[in-house]
Amino acid sequence: MKEKTELLGMGISELEEFMAAIGEPGFRGRQIYKWIYTKAVNSFYEMSDLSRDLRNRLDDIAQVSIPRVLKQRVATDGTRKFLMELEDKKRIESVVIPHNQKKDSKYTLCISTQVGCPVGCAFCATGNSGFQRNLKAYEMVGQVLGSERELGKRLKSREGGLISNVVYMGMGEPMLNYDEVIKSIRILNDPKGINIGQRHITVSTSGDIKGISRLAQENLQVTLAVSLHACNNELRDRLVPLNRRYPLEKLRLALEQYQRLTNRRVTFEYLLLQGVNDSAEDARSLVKLVKPLLVNINLIPYNEVEGLPFSKPSPERVIQFYNYLVEAGVNVTVREEKGADIEAACGQLRAEYKR
Repeated sequence: MKEKTELLGMGISELEEFMAAIGEPGFRGRQIYKWIYTKAVNSFYEMSDLSRDLRNRLDDIAQVSIPRVLKQRVATDGTRKFLMELEDKKRIESVVIPHNQKKDSKYTLCISTQVGCPVGCAFCATGNSGFQRNLKAYEMVGQVLGSERELGKRLKSREGGLISNVVYMGMGEPMLNYDEVIKSIRILNDPKGINIGQRHITVSTSGDIKGISRLAQENLQVTLAVSLHACNNELRDRLVPLNRRYPLEKLRLALEQYQRLTNRRVTFEYLLLQGVNDSAEDARSLVKLVKPLLVNINLIPYNEVEGLPFSKPSPERVIQFYNYLVEAGVNVTVREEKGADIEAACGQLRAEYKR
């Protein structure tokens, strides 16, 4: 049996070319583009402005592989965590976070870029599950469309446009799947389709310098976030093994170059682990590291993972750390905890589903 052509991930011109190749007028490609990217439809039989014969033919030769939601959990704060299954039965996680708890709320979606992760950060459930493969761009875009569709089922009065922000902070290291990540960003940003603004897209990295340097050349207005978590190489080697290849000195030089080329702020993600990196000395080291870079620091009290030897600091400890940074003139926020009651840290739902 001949393998079907994947249409998800194609732009308008590619879809027009595909339709022309099977003897159809180019405008049919534009119709299919609208069904896929503005209505999150993956069944040709639902594409009502195509003839029945064309729908049957497309079903024989093509597919639109929006991941299906196997399982979901809903937190008391409205955060939803989806376990999604890909065409090859691999499973990934996506998390949608409401901006508020009103019915008309928009959502931020945290998407995965790999099945598992090769970096192996000590505190991460995904890293402990190993690495299987990179995702294709269409599988990243599919997480957005699948999440939109699932949200639409729950909020029947709403259609499309529910997700206004996308963060590449789910399972995997985005910079180790660089080309597919960039391709997916351009699809998400297309104003004729999903239309998520570049300034509403964040790409996270645990410190892959090659990826940071390439991103600086892309002329994109996305936000770069660096998962820092420690300010000395000895500790960061232990928490974030990629630091052994790209130590803090090299990372800082790469970020200085990035800012010279883009003039954009960088976000530092700093996971607060009780008794590990939450002391006054750690705060002083963080201030020394970030100045005079143009940065925002996002403090994240740890979302505890069963079986890992880390815990969340007390609220008082978090405030002390925060206050030290504020007094030093650093732009800092404490991330509001979302989805703690559904174990929203990446990898936890997938690991549970395996058991």
